[in-house]
Amino acid sequence: MEKQVHRVGKRKNAIARVYVRQRAGEQGIIEVNGRAFEEYFPRPTARMLIMQPLELTSVVGQYDIAINVHGGGLSGQAGAVKHGIARALLEVDPSYRAILKKAGHLTRDSREVERKKYGLAGARKRFQYSKR
Repeated sequence: MEKQVHRVGKRKNAIARVYVRQRAGEQGIIEVNGRAFEEYFPRPTARMLIMQPLELTSVVGQYDIAINVHGGGLSGQAGAVKHGIARALLEVDPSYRAILKKAGHLTRDSREVERKKYGLAGARKRFQYSKR
């Protein structure tokens, strides 16, 4: 792998730019928006979601990963980071495709929040009906 690989991951309204480089120190570092990975994503489920592509391909700690993420909430951002990491790993080694594809990490989760309609309390919720 020469220099670094750059890929974009998306989920809901979150967009993550993922940069994967060859490991510089003893252990691979994951940095999100200039902060430590564990500090940015305090929820263990979000961290687990992000680590899935790395664990599936058995490359945990082999690369330094720098991530810029914006938009959406922490859950959407975690999904965007996972998508970006999976796409970047595919660029690093195309033999990972079968593993990542089978686990569903290469497919962009296109579910978005449904818009609120006029005359309704939300997207589908109605106001309480009053007979009198």
